[in-house]
Amino acid sequence: MPTALAIAPELAHEPSILSAHDRLLALCDPGSLQLIRSRVASPVLGDRAVGGDGVVAGAGRVDGRPVFCYAQDASFLGGSLGEAHADSIVRVLELAERAKAPIVGFVESGGARMQEGTDALGGYGRIFRSTVRLAGRVPRISIVSGLSAGGGAYAPALTDFVIMSGSSSMFLTGPRVVKEALGEDVTAEELGGPAVHERTGVCHLVAEDHVEAAGLARRLLGFGGTGHPDVSPPDGPDPETIVPSDTRKVYDVRDVVRAIADGDSFLELAPRWAKNMTIGMARIDGHAVAIVANQPRHLGGVIDAAASEKAAWMVGRAERLRLPLVVLVDTPGFMPGTRQEQAGVIRHGAGLLEAFAAASVPKVTVVLRKAFGGAFITMNSKDLGADLVLGWPQAQIGVMGAEPAVGIIHRRALAVATDPENERARLAGLYAEEHLSASVAAARGAVDETVEPGSTRGRLSGVLHALAPARERTS
Repeated sequence: MPTALAIAPELAHEPSILSAHDRLLALCDPGSLQLIRSRVASPVLGDRAVGGDGVVAGAGRVDGRPVFCYAQDASFLGGSLGEAHADSIVRVLELAERAKAPIVGFVESGGARMQEGTDALGGYGRIFRSTVRLAGRVPRISIVSGLSAGGGAYAPALTDFVIMSGSSSMFLTGPRVVKEALGEDVTAEELGGPAVHERTGVCHLVAEDHVEAAGLARRLLGFGGTGHPDVSPPDGPDPETIVPSDTRKVYDVRDVVRAIADGDSFLELAPRWAKNMTIGMARIDGHAVAIVANQPRHLGGVIDAAASEKAAWMVGRAERLRLPLVVLVDTPGFMPGTRQEQAGVIRHGAGLLEAFAAASVPKVTVVLRKAFGGAFITMNSKDLGADLVLGWPQAQIGVMGAEPAVGIIHRRALAVATDPENERARLAGLYAEEHLSASVAAARGAVDETVEPGSTRGRLSGVLHALAPARERTS
């Protein structure tokens, strides 16, 4: 896929401070941008088009496919939103809905224009309503390209993906209001910069500058294309070597993703939010898929409230964008303790259950190493609605791990054993063999089949190909 710089090399002069018009040029294929209701002045290309009130709106193409877009112009009254400004944004949102084409907005606004009062507030209401109407109909991407406050923060949060570029920031109330209301001295970056929002899940990708942000938006849109692009082999390690047999040893589940996905296709989303859950998009033998995976590298892959929310968010996006789900499971269960109960882990866990159960896209699960208790059910189990559940040969699946299970089932025998430690180990081995192995789970129907790590990519490709006609019928 070409980069934004390759698309628009004349924009490389100052990629972090592109004008509103130049940002749209960086997004769209060369020569494809047509402005709507806008008048702009570009330092590179000179005066263009008609109309305008602090926003540049248009239609173009990304990799040959139609896209609608707009960019707020902070050089005009700080990008504040007035009635005419809102009319332009609502217009391109309506056109995107009619054309069933994606919408990309470069957001940089101080909020509602105070001089216009309720007319400005009403403009935000119309934008919010039009944005919500597009949910599940077309992809919606926001690029926060400067300071965005009030409605300028809510508007991106209503879209499918949020990219923050450069020194951008977003917040409902700015540093001055925080100082007056709470006596707290805080900078815009400390209050709502990328470092803040990539940890809260508000922001899903961070770019160095506006050109890189446009390139990320193009890459996101690429997962919505139909047909199979050129397929490149995986660039990850040998899948047979990734997962340690010792369940106490950690590994990076992203290596598993790269081992089964097409080379350089994996785009991880929100990597700093709830690090014990990994989400993103990739291609497997050309098929665009959404990825949800436990991350043993952090907290052993245990599921907590934040991880549940993150995974449910990705499942929801996959459903909206009609992307099949590939779920990689390696988790000991849900995080116990008072802090998690107080954080609403029941509510968030139920939200993840509901998301998987309600999703109508193809859903395939691969149990890599362990899946115990409610976490096994929650991570797209067969009985929850998975179309196919595969298990790697070393996987263990059951109510709980062997040692704690033996501690409960054989507590009386262990209490009188002459060598409790060795007896516990012996009984745990027997329990694992009889109740937890992937072959036992397959015999009982909880797993459809066991598959060698090296054969997983081919098996996934086959089932995605088989399920593709159903996906097209529901698109």
